[in-house]
Amino acid sequence: MNIPKRSFFRAATFLIVGLTIGLVVSSNFGFHTKAYTAEPAISKEATDILSKVGDAMAEVTAAVKPAVVNISSTQTVKTGGAPSPFFNDPFFRRFFGDEFGSPEKPREQKRASLGSGVIVDRDGYILTNYHVVKDADEIKVKLSDKREFKGKVIGADSKTDLAVVKIASNHLPVIKLGDSGKLKVGETVIAIGNPFGLNQTVTSGIVSATGRANVGIADYEDFIQTDAAINPGNSGGALVNARGELVGINTAIVSTSGGYQGIGFAIPSSMARVVMENLIKNGKVVRGWLGVSVQAITPDLAKQFNLKEDKGALVSDVTQGSPAEKAGIRRGDVIMQYDGREVDEPSHLRNMVAGTPPNREVTLHVLREGKPVTIRVSIEELSAEMQKVSGNVDNQLKGVNVRNITPEARTNLRVPKRIDGVVIADVASGSPAEGVLAKNDVILEINRKKIHGVKDYEAMVGKIKPEQSILVLVYRDGFTTYVTLTP
Repeated sequence: MNIPKRSFFRAATFLIVGLTIGLVVSSNFGFHTKAYTAEPAISKEATDILSKVGDAMAEVTAAVKPAVVNISSTQTVKTGGAPSPFFNDPFFRRFFGDEFGSPEKPREQKRASLGSGVIVDRDGYILTNYHVVKDADEIKVKLSDKREFKGKVIGADSKTDLAVVKIASNHLPVIKLGDSGKLKVGETVIAIGNPFGLNQTVTSGIVSATGRANVGIADYEDFIQTDAAINPGNSGGALVNARGELVGINTAIVSTSGGYQGIGFAIPSSMARVVMENLIKNGKVVRGWLGVSVQAITPDLAKQFNLKEDKGALVSDVTQGSPAEKAGIRRGDVIMQYDGREVDEPSHLRNMVAGTPPNREVTLHVLREGKPVTIRVSIEELSAEMQKVSGNVDNQLKGVNVRNITPEARTNLRVPKRIDGVVIADVASGSPAEGVLAKNDVILEINRKKIHGVKDYEAMVGKIKPEQSILVLVYRDGFTTYVTLTP
């Protein structure tokens, strides 16, 4: 039989291609089972270690989760309608009357917020953040077993962003308070809370840093920094160590997008314990008072005062009649130790003094003209009159509390270097400025006078009378704008 050459070569080509495809397919789809079906080698030791770690995390979480609660609060706010843009137009007023475009009467609206809390006492005392329950008309507390209770604020402290809520129940699960002072950088921690309204969410990470201050969140700051995810709604939740002890109250994140970016802050349990005990016992926080103005040690100041390190708190002023003056502390002294604890920077000293019970005698180690001096001083109570709270004025800025813009606050609030002024820490409920000014606004000018710091602000505000209107230049969300406060 004669086969045409062209057909022969075509058939041969098909045969070769078919064999090639078959080899490829057999290789890819496991026909060589001996070479490609072997499972990855995982040692029993590795599996055992990871299993033990996982089991330990699950055990700690299971032990503390029942003591973490969900807190929902509602607040009634009044809103007023804006006048019509044609209100002053004679044409429209002629046809529609003088009442055309007049502002609407204030209306009441309900605002809801979600947060978390930690049961710290079997009889129903719950520790949470101040901003979770601030100005709340109604508070609902939901336990891990789905039971709901009406919550009552026993006490709140805006200066540390802490509050204590009480529910009518007992024999509740609690988390044991740990010693945050023993936390080490790199130590494993677990954050438990209620982000986005989800029930009982757990994240883990490590302690990134301790003693963080000048963050711009509260007046008294000594934060634990962690990379455990702390998202919106985690506020007031628990930060626990590997022993299941409460070492912090989750408070905030540093973020440029509003979401988690690896930097979260928690109020240390050492500070939370003192505030909580004061609020339960007295309904307020009683703080210690030394009576000094201090500043950080810069490299230049360290040279001038013969210091080996940039540590300590330099006394720049001593209040007349204060415990410091009575004990003999002088301007130019550098406080290196307070009651046996090292003073790294002014904020640490301020926190330690505030946490000292009044009438307690403490020992200060200072450097005076390069020589060590030991001073005993009796701490007194910081009264309301002694506190330089810029909101304590009798005009339209009453209830507005401000602080200087620190480098940390400038970074966290994304305030450009060209912006100079004071940042609003809080606007008290009922303040004439409520709804016009807000937390984290930066005040640049008051009545066309530039504000460079808290001293400028206090000096300027102190001169304004109750019946006067106030023109304020504010930096907010990347823009500057003028606002007016009228009686």
